[in-house]
Amino acid sequence: MIRIAAVGDVHLDEDVVGRFRPALERLPEHADVLLLAGDLTRHGTEGEARCVATEFGGLAVPVVTVLGNHDYQCDEVPRVIRVLEDAGITVLEGTNTVLDLPGGRLGVAGAKGFGGGFAGRCASNFGEPEMKAFVGTTMAIADQLSEALHDMECDLRVALTHYAPVPDTLAGEPLEIYPFLGSYLLGQAIDSAPTALAVHGHAHAGTERGTTPGGVRVRNVAHPVIKQAYSVYHLHNESGSTKVSAGNGSGTS
Repeated sequence: MIRIAAVGDVHLDEDVVGRFRPALERLPEHADVLLLAGDLTRHGTEGEARCVATEFGGLAVPVVTVLGNHDYQCDEVPRVIRVLEDAGITVLEGTNTVLDLPGGRLGVAGAKGFGGGFAGRCASNFGEPEMKAFVGTTMAIADQLSEALHDMECDLRVALTHYAPVPDTLAGEPLEIYPFLGSYLLGQAIDSAPTALAVHGHAHAGTERGTTPGGVRVRNVAHPVIKQAYSVYHLHNESGSTKVSAGNGSGTS
């Protein structure tokens, strides 16, 4: 069994730094790894990234993250990434990492993702250059995610994104903004590999649980949704099939 803690959309700055740390200090009792599903900062500044490094750096378990749209706002992405990586946090964007954990080798493939919508109600790669660029961005990111998922030798695979790969976990959000919250192309990328779990954030008014068309469990771990410092998911690899269960150890904030 591998125990995965996850949270997204913490939106840290100097005003709220320290909110999560008390629960995080007890993290090794409940989880083997912590996944952060983007929107770590409010506006994507280097100073806010230092707040994230203070909050989530130096933990007793590996920490893996993707960035979110807020983390891009001030166009300081290279500096944000440098601060996070200096704190020992692994930042993924169309890339992957394999962790040797007590329960086995966990492969994490991560990408921010992008919008576009879902089957029957989605943008298409047709028409004006601006529309082609919008959809093309999602297509490129989804292709990178698919490749990253396939290109790992591990016991279990997890997909980590900021944008949603399915509409299930958006329930509660206005239908009009679904195209800006995720894309079915991310779900297709996840289904292209033997993925055990998909974790995302971004949808603050959404719901926690969903499933891809191919049957992969999806969890929306945006902090406003899970309402705690992190949620824990147990991955069981039994007889070639993967089971996902909620853990008993969850942090409060």
